[in-house]
Amino acid sequence: MKSALIRTAQELMAAASALLTRHPKRVSAAIAALLLTGTGLTFAVANLAPDASQLPVHSVSESLPTSGLDLQAQSLEALSLKLYRSDLTRATDTAEALLKRLGVFDPQAATFLRKDALVQKNLLGRAGRAVSAEASGSNSLLKLQARWSPDEDGNFNRLSIEKTPSGFVSRMETLPLTTSTRMASGTISSSLFAATDDARIPDSVSSQLAEIFSGDIDFHRALRKGDRFSVVYETLEGDGEPLRAGRLLSAEFVNGGKTHQAMWFQEPVAPGASQAARKGGYYTLAGESLKRAFLAAPLAFSRITSGFKMRFHPILQVWRAHLGVDYAAPVGTAVRSVGDGVVEFSGVQNGFGNVVKIKHQNQTSTVYAHLSRINVRMGQAVSQGQNIGLVGMTGWATGPHLHFEYRVNGVYQDPQTIARRNDTVPVTAALKPVFDRAAAQARVALLAAGQSQLSSIE
Repeated sequence: MKSALIRTAQELMAAASALLTRHPKRVSAAIAALLLTGTGLTFAVANLAPDASQLPVHSVSESLPTSGLDLQAQSLEALSLKLYRSDLTRATDTAEALLKRLGVFDPQAATFLRKDALVQKNLLGRAGRAVSAEASGSNSLLKLQARWSPDEDGNFNRLSIEKTPSGFVSRMETLPLTTSTRMASGTISSSLFAATDDARIPDSVSSQLAEIFSGDIDFHRALRKGDRFSVVYETLEGDGEPLRAGRLLSAEFVNGGKTHQAMWFQEPVAPGASQAARKGGYYTLAGESLKRAFLAAPLAFSRITSGFKMRFHPILQVWRAHLGVDYAAPVGTAVRSVGDGVVEFSGVQNGFGNVVKIKHQNQTSTVYAHLSRINVRMGQAVSQGQNIGLVGMTGWATGPHLHFEYRVNGVYQDPQTIARRNDTVPVTAALKPVFDRAAAQARVALLAAGQSQLSSIE
């Protein structure tokens, strides 16, 4: 029975296959008609369902618990929005101008700042002080603090103005600075100070960089476009805010393809000795001292306007030899002795105006002319870097500047070259192991500083 059914099914399938082979179009049309008919039947069945608009509608209402919403609303009302902003003070700041720049609009606070003695003495009219404000959501002042470090004693001052229920109050505090280390690098395109400005390096660090390498690099004439540098330096902070730059710890300068490196090294403290007794200075990473008998220039920030050469005298209107170097600087800029010595002359001298002459070793003397003020007297011993006066325009001068001379055995020498003739002194053999460990750390730090510039370029 079973085999008969199988044979019948096979015969039917063979017949259907033969029919499809002989009449494919007719068979396809028949299948399509069948499918359409099925769809139509499906729609017909669906259309037999009741209309949804005629179905009965039931409304259900239920009260939901609102416990906790009042408490949440009270918590939101208790929250107060506080706004924070920081800036630097300006010499032209008034109370209103300072508060406006900090985003504060508070007449009562402005009145307090105008009248408070501490604010008048230490804040308004004082440029460069880090100031931060805390304000309410309505931009009224809640708290204002100013921080600055006036001396080299390792401390900073903090002036606080705070709103209390009885009004604003102010107070002054002196607190210790903290030290952090920063790295930076740059490439010369026009001048050293333009490049350090682009790299956001403080001017005091730039000055130290130029001072350290002044014996090996002529920053006025030997810089090349594409020269590059890396620095690692201290930043002195108060309450986590950077207030001023500290010492340059290590530096690298590539000038004309030649690499110059330097690091600050301070001798370890001997047992029982004080920290003040520690000697320190800048050395190459091989251990050679970079301290010279003479500084490269008598001004920390200098720009040469007239070199050691023949020139047309601006006052005498004749060609004559200029036997020194003129540095352009504002009146009041500090002038420093380029080396240890004794003041040989201090006073007024013809066209030089106010002038100081210092006698050094090896029959060398230096002259500082056109000063607006003299800070040393004849016979006084001075040390390298000591302030001896202020830039001015006394005597025969068409503008504020410093005229500076070198004389060796009474013969005038070019100040731009004489500072590079000094010998250096290496680290002692006893300190060499300690120095080498410090130099290895300096190499790693300088490599990281240089890589930071490469990363920013990429």
